[in-house]
Amino acid sequence: MAFWWPLLVLAFAYGICRFLLMLIPPKVPSIDVDTSDVLDDGNQQQENSFIYVPPRGTSQQSGKIVQCYEPATMKYLGYVPALTHDEVKDRVAKVRKAQKMWAKSSFKQRRLFLRILLKYIIKHQALICEISSRDTGKTMVDASLGEIMTTCEKINWLLSEGEQWLKPEYRSSGRSMLHKRAKVEFHPLGVIGAIVSWNYPFHNIFNPMLAAIFSGNGIVIKISEHASWSGCFYFRIIQSALAAIGAPEDLVEVITGFAETGEALVSSVDKVIFVGSPGVGKMIMSNAANTLIPVTLELGGKDAFIVCEDVDLDHVAQIAVRAVLQSSGQNCAGAERFYVHREIYSSFVSKVTKIVKSVTAGPPLVGKYDMGALCMHEHSEKLEGLLNDALDKGAEIVARGSLGNIGEDAVDQYFPPTVIVNVNHSMRLMQEEAFGPIMPIMKFSSDEEVVKLANDSKYGLGCAVFSGNQSRAREIASQIHAGVAAVNDFASTYMCQSLPFGGVKHSGFGRFGGVEGLRACCLVKAVVEDRWWPFVKTKIPKPIQYPLAENGFEFQESLVEALYGLGIRDRLRALVNVLKMLTEQNPGGSGNKKRND
Repeated sequence: MAFWWPLLVLAFAYGICRFLLMLIPPKVPSIDVDTSDVLDDGNQQQENSFIYVPPRGTSQQSGKIVQCYEPATMKYLGYVPALTHDEVKDRVAKVRKAQKMWAKSSFKQRRLFLRILLKYIIKHQALICEISSRDTGKTMVDASLGEIMTTCEKINWLLSEGEQWLKPEYRSSGRSMLHKRAKVEFHPLGVIGAIVSWNYPFHNIFNPMLAAIFSGNGIVIKISEHASWSGCFYFRIIQSALAAIGAPEDLVEVITGFAETGEALVSSVDKVIFVGSPGVGKMIMSNAANTLIPVTLELGGKDAFIVCEDVDLDHVAQIAVRAVLQSSGQNCAGAERFYVHREIYSSFVSKVTKIVKSVTAGPPLVGKYDMGALCMHEHSEKLEGLLNDALDKGAEIVARGSLGNIGEDAVDQYFPPTVIVNVNHSMRLMQEEAFGPIMPIMKFSSDEEVVKLANDSKYGLGCAVFSGNQSRAREIASQIHAGVAAVNDFASTYMCQSLPFGGVKHSGFGRFGGVEGLRACCLVKAVVEDRWWPFVKTKIPKPIQYPLAENGFEFQESLVEALYGLGIRDRLRALVNVLKMLTEQNPGGSGNKKRND
């Protein structure tokens, strides 16, 4: 006891010191970002104060400039350039030059970059959310959930585990290579190209950027033409943080434009990450095939939300409505098909109907509204088309939310949350991605039936399963062909940033997030070296040296059995043969034998 007592005291003192050190915040520089042209203080210039009416059809997908406006109020925000093919090539070249320097940076410097960003984000949450709200129509709460929390969690995971997963990883060398050391190294790919969607303008920029920069890459991000105004401001935050750590100023680029801009990016980079529709994803794959670069595609979703008969109905009903209204009715989280057990179907419909009827949509920064506007001006027409198709085939609308004081000219960009029943899989609403605040609810009678229904989709991004029996919910979720699954929760998988994110089928392939997403930004290199160099080196055995000995193949047979034989007796016998042949005089190579033609 006298021996152990001092060790216990030292261990306790060490633990206390570690705890006290954790209480001391790290010294992180602050950054200043110009906000003079993004704050709506009522003193905007006259030319930027009018109501903007976006053109319909293909005319809005081309041109030399990208017009920006607030979806919730149609207030004009300004414009950004639509970069040409040559301009994109020039930006990529600058990033490539900067990346060669950044690849030599330390993980300490990379972590400081992340901490500076985290400090700014936490201090300026309201600003970041307000800008996202103005550019996409989402509420401040939805912006906080989808933009701030997810990004902070990503940064926190990289700070805690990022270096660990990018260090060389040692692997077993196998029986035949016991004298070797085997490892996997993770090197930067070079320049990553990301083409991201409009639904989360802040997070969709930061998510690929954080992984790319921390793994030693440069990155060029083509932001959506539907959320370019906010993206250009968020880029300033990144530039300020890079300057604060002395990183190359051209390491990150954010570019704006239409299809031509994206096509130029795909043809110029070393890897493409795309978030968007399946149709565009296929075109990106086709273009990437020309240069044979890797592609990660996160495409559409039609997630199943499954409710068994043994759940807490009040609890699940609230989650279900949140899943539908996520991100101001833009349904970015993907719950689009609701399957409810026949025994509780009526009760569930009644509860979600009550909640939805209490929801009001309106300009999120003007009043207290539960959901905001649709980001894209024409999207309400698509949603109405899906609803009308379902109604024509026998479906019934049982509840709709209300619209607030939105003005006479702002109807098109608002769509009230809608509960619709008596749906089936013959309806477009149950097959096509809606990306809107519509809750179609269908009955099921057994676990086998609901698994079949959930898998009856061309999409496979995610699913959510609710049951009072967690094992039952887990079993159902395991049978659904999707990339992510939440058991007794919704969308929680994305908040666990240690997990990969992505889908199957028309939802895409490849993963971002987690270890898999971080390493996907790397050249994964297998390396083998001598374990006891220079004392033990690889030497080709005599029987298989050139010219080959007559017993060369016999030697190989015995060697294979000695290494991999199933029985110990057979392996020992083979080993004796190997040793015998190694010690025998070389009977002469086959090349020395006279040929009789």
